[in-house]
Amino acid sequence: MNIVRPTLLLNEAICKANIRRMAEKARRGNVLFRPHFKTHQSHTVGRWFRDEGVSKCTVSSIRMATYFAADGWQDITVAFPLNHLEVQEINRLAPSIQLNLCVVSAESLSMLLTKLQHPVVCMIEIDSGYRRTGVGPGETSQLDEIISVIASSNLLKFGGFLTHAGQSYACRAGTEILKVHQQTIQIMKKVGLRYRRDFPELILSVGDTPTCSMAADFSDVNEIRPGNFVFYDIMQRGIGSCTNENIAMAMACPVVATYPSRKEIVVHGGGVHFSKDFIKYNDGAPVFGQVVKLSNDGWELPPTSMVIKSLSQEHGVLDVSAEELEKIKIGDLVGVLPVHSCMTADAMGEYYTLAGQRIGMMPKI
Repeated sequence: MNIVRPTLLLNEAICKANIRRMAEKARRGNVLFRPHFKTHQSHTVGRWFRDEGVSKCTVSSIRMATYFAADGWQDITVAFPLNHLEVQEINRLAPSIQLNLCVVSAESLSMLLTKLQHPVVCMIEIDSGYRRTGVGPGETSQLDEIISVIASSNLLKFGGFLTHAGQSYACRAGTEILKVHQQTIQIMKKVGLRYRRDFPELILSVGDTPTCSMAADFSDVNEIRPGNFVFYDIMQRGIGSCTNENIAMAMACPVVATYPSRKEIVVHGGGVHFSKDFIKYNDGAPVFGQVVKLSNDGWELPPTSMVIKSLSQEHGVLDVSAEELEKIKIGDLVGVLPVHSCMTADAMGEYYTLAGQRIGMMPKI
């Protein structure tokens, strides 16, 4: 494979192993596995999930739901707050699949009903501590109001409650992750108990990669929706969700300049390729990616001590030891494990297997 520009590489074997491991965990825990596809955004990778018996998925937009419906996915949850302005797109998609919409207010749902033409399922989002979107578990009057609007129309069906415990991304140890998991499960269990008598088949759905990677007991919920686990990244490694061996992606970046006096090299690989997400190492300095040495069958582990210390639009500046500077020349390729694989994949819009097969993603327009 002749690489001349930033190219996102995917280790297919690692990716499939990640899928298999999470699918097996869901089977052991007797919960529905509805993976979030916003990470990979690919028909090809979606089919790898099908190979593991997965038949339902989660997405982050109506547009993404339409993309995966075109590849045969018939039960799709849009885990992003309902935007009633998209009612025309919802009306085009809803007749052909079971479309599950994420609801956070009675107001948006009432507005949707003024133009909705086809049945949809409503999943009410619960804010279990992330403080992003969702109804607080104790805001029962707001929950009752949403359920009342659902009951007022034969086009709406109440499916249950979902949550995203995004606060787990601030964890840095397994014990912290499990504490978030236990708190989230208890919140969802309590909400479910209040409504299960009237809705005995309601779904309780949880969905962040850290807790789904670390926890084993999901007995009080019946659905999991992790997404990032399909590729993982160095942020997840820092959280404790995975090891280096589980990270399935690396960006191949050409070296375009070297500066021995500054102990820096510059690669073609910037914010438009990686995004500008970063993590902080022990000294508090931001890190935008960690360098690995590329090999004929992927990349070598463990990673090197070299990191991307700054990004501009197209440039990545690497902090390099004097020893490494002697080995790296202009025109060489270095590999970089991304901080956030979801954002990096979205920025690139495609990736390549180690065998050179291009894997396309949902078109940007």
